[in-house]
Amino acid sequence: MKSISYFTGLVFMLAIVSGCKKTPNDDLSFLETAKNPDKINALFEITQDNSGLVTITPSGEGVASFDVLYGHGPTTPVKVAPGKNTQHTYPEGVYNVKLVGYNLTGKTTEVTKQLTVTFRAPENLEVTATIDPSNNYRLNVTAKAQYETFFRVFFGENPNEVPKAFNEGETVSHIYSSIGSYTLRVVALSGGAATTEYTQTINIVDPVLLPLTFESLTIPYDFINFGGGTVTVIDNPQKNGINTSNRVGRMVKNPPEPWGGSVITLGEAINFSANKIFRMKVFSPRVGAKVLLKVENLTDGGIFFEQEATSTVANSWEELGFDFSAINTANSYQKVVLIFDLGTPGDGTANYTWLFDDLRLTNTMPGILALPLDFESTSLTYNWFDFDGGNATVINNPDASGSNTSARVVRMIKNAGQPWGGSFLTLSQPMNFTNKVFRMKVWSPRVGAKVLLKVENSANPAQNFEASAEATVANRWEDIVFDYSNIPAGTYDRVVLIFDLGTTGDGSANFTYYLDDIRLESTFPVAIPLNFEYPITYGWFDFDGGNATVINNPDASGINTSAKVVRMIKNAGQPWGGSFLTLSTPIDFTKKNFRMKVWSPRIGANVLLKVENSANPGQNFEVSSSTTVANAWQELTFDYSGIPAGTYDRVVLIFDLGTPGDGSSNFTFYFDDLRVN
Repeated sequence: MKSISYFTGLVFMLAIVSGCKKTPNDDLSFLETAKNPDKINALFEITQDNSGLVTITPSGEGVASFDVLYGHGPTTPVKVAPGKNTQHTYPEGVYNVKLVGYNLTGKTTEVTKQLTVTFRAPENLEVTATIDPSNNYRLNVTAKAQYETFFRVFFGENPNEVPKAFNEGETVSHIYSSIGSYTLRVVALSGGAATTEYTQTINIVDPVLLPLTFESLTIPYDFINFGGGTVTVIDNPQKNGINTSNRVGRMVKNPPEPWGGSVITLGEAINFSANKIFRMKVFSPRVGAKVLLKVENLTDGGIFFEQEATSTVANSWEELGFDFSAINTANSYQKVVLIFDLGTPGDGTANYTWLFDDLRLTNTMPGILALPLDFESTSLTYNWFDFDGGNATVINNPDASGSNTSARVVRMIKNAGQPWGGSFLTLSQPMNFTNKVFRMKVWSPRVGAKVLLKVENSANPAQNFEASAEATVANRWEDIVFDYSNIPAGTYDRVVLIFDLGTTGDGSANFTYYLDDIRLESTFPVAIPLNFEYPITYGWFDFDGGNATVINNPDASGINTSAKVVRMIKNAGQPWGGSFLTLSTPIDFTKKNFRMKVWSPRIGANVLLKVENSANPGQNFEVSSSTTVANAWQELTFDYSGIPAGTYDRVVLIFDLGTPGDGSSNFTFYFDDLRVN
């Protein structure tokens, strides 16, 4: 009967609304999607005069009206509109109040709430007040007590505050407008005049914690400046690239001290238990600016750890990494110190003004410019600095073949300018010269092009070291090696490249080179091309009378003035006596001409050059050539155009195949510069 009455009233109401419209609209489809009433609740407020008068205010979502059954007295429910209330007088006792919520279609949801009516003062009042983890200014409060009917809470911010009423089991919240100490007061009420109160001092703080993003408008970022360093938090003047945040830190380095910087104390000690890599975004006015990040103990400045990074771009945001993995985590660190260009006094100009942001702990270093350099990253900026005609640009590999099929390489064009024209790249961190063999893949338009690879200290370019090599093939990739075994101890964070030092370029194809995969390795490669200049042991294996040894060049003249060559002595033994060398990597036979410089004691000496698969010597190929001059260097060519596809990583040499040697000068030969082109 109740449902029929409710539906009749609804139809009547809709008829009135429809009658007010000029255009008829009979679409009631919205009723089909009406949600069931939800989150039905009620606030019980008892008058404190021992009368037992309780005001009941129901609430809920998606509710058009409520039925309230008091659980005492009349059994007919009382209908209450949303936002309204009803009253009933109870004797002391515990009652189950039923609440029924109706939506527009008559669908219902009901709950039962327990009401305690007593004239005895509440006892055992317990209040829980916690700062919301997502907002340092929000306080969440719950309470419970015996003999209570409801609670009132005063948050203590406004002297004319109207208290909030709530029931046991509910949470009420308040957002404070500023930091400070406030007195929270919670009053437990029953039906009598006596109440029970609870008070607590609430400290609203907004501590400076990692990560430092500077976005909060309430956190006091209290940097303490020293020695000329001055940090202020400002609106981001460079909202671009990797940093479009609203606020950043600005460091201006003024006179007088070379260590001028700033320090900020965090609200708690830094937690290094999981992450030990600091990352920070920096906007530097120049390449090569040093950034020192230091952490200190709260009370003992002698307990600290620091790392330094170097800017690799100018007037652009980049992310620098600071590796703190070696920090002693048994100590406590609560201060963060920043010093830019430690060792150089600032002058307060734009050249000594930096921006920084987003200082945080992670477990990985950012994408940084460091060896090895393969130029494959699309997120890194490879800021080559060109000088005196050199021009270096990262481009797609124009000849992805042979020993270099990577996607991206560097093109170096030597234009008109100076004979020393080239380019340099400053890395994010110094190079580690535990390994002293520099290797780089090079594509040269001609044989004999010189390549100078130099390293420098970006802060002091006079501290440098360089080594040169030559291209041995043309129009194809080869791996060039630079001997850095004599590099002095020092800090080297810049790579300088000059092609054809001493010759002025003209920007043509003849002065266009490509380079890739710059890296440091522990040993010199035993690979084609072989020039025997590297300070390593070439493991020649002699057989049946042959004997090969790397020695100083006994006749540095003509076409071979190199320092080291191989001497081959054919002793008594077998007519096939010779030696072989197993290489580090298979030979690249993209080109099919093997070349070798030979010094022979006589004309017509036969030279057999054979290649094998070291794992399967049955897979081999060989070609012979004969000397045409005596007691002088000449270059022999071995036509390998007929070599079958396969893996060949061993070179076998036999002089005068078919004739036993006697170990004399007549059977002593020299050879050098084995290469394929």
